[in-house]
Amino acid sequence: MKTAFYKIFVQKFWLKLFIGIAFITLFSFWSNHYIINSTKSQIISDVEKVPHKKVAVLLGASKYLSNGVGNPYFFNRIKAVATLFNHDKVSHILVSGDNHTKNYNEPEDMRQELMKLGVPDSCITLDFAGFRTFDSMVRAKEIFGVTDCIIVSQEFHLQRALFIANNLDITAIGYPAKDVGYRGLNLREFGAKFKAALDCYVLFTQPKFLGKSEPIY
Repeated sequence: MKTAFYKIFVQKFWLKLFIGIAFITLFSFWSNHYIINSTKSQIISDVEKVPHKKVAVLLGASKYLSNGVGNPYFFNRIKAVATLFNHDKVSHILVSGDNHTKNYNEPEDMRQELMKLGVPDSCITLDFAGFRTFDSMVRAKEIFGVTDCIIVSQEFHLQRALFIANNLDITAIGYPAKDVGYRGLNLREFGAKFKAALDCYVLFTQPKFLGKSEPIY
């Protein structure tokens, strides 16, 4: 009797495990396919075709790679958003990035580089709690009052940011910075898109920090 019960328990366990793995696998592929295709029309790579919006949301990146070399993702994003500003496509830039320690400050690093390219400090707002893309987009709306914007990052990242923006009822388009083509990002981004879908559809995640409202305009 005990042996029969144990066999049934084991069979049910493996069945539930199989169903769980199958669901996660299917949801992962579906979420990546959906995020890429549903945001495709929102990405505009020709600066002349980009409509004017008051705010660009610049998503943060580390200024340096682990080997101390300048991070091309960082500098390409700076160039892209400066191009928008210099073509009078945006009036203000919200820089959202990670500032988890005193010596690591993505928003401040980006501000310094933007000013070198002619963007006035008065046209830059820093969000120091953009620890990940989801937090950056939620805080853009809830803290800084952004409901209509241009998001700037590499295209693979824009897809995810635009998906989150759409789910937050933010009217957004994406302007892609030049990509670097590092293949190691493929698997990481696959997982990040899956997590974005979980955050929006299953977990209803909240950002790590919110705080008081500080509307840009």
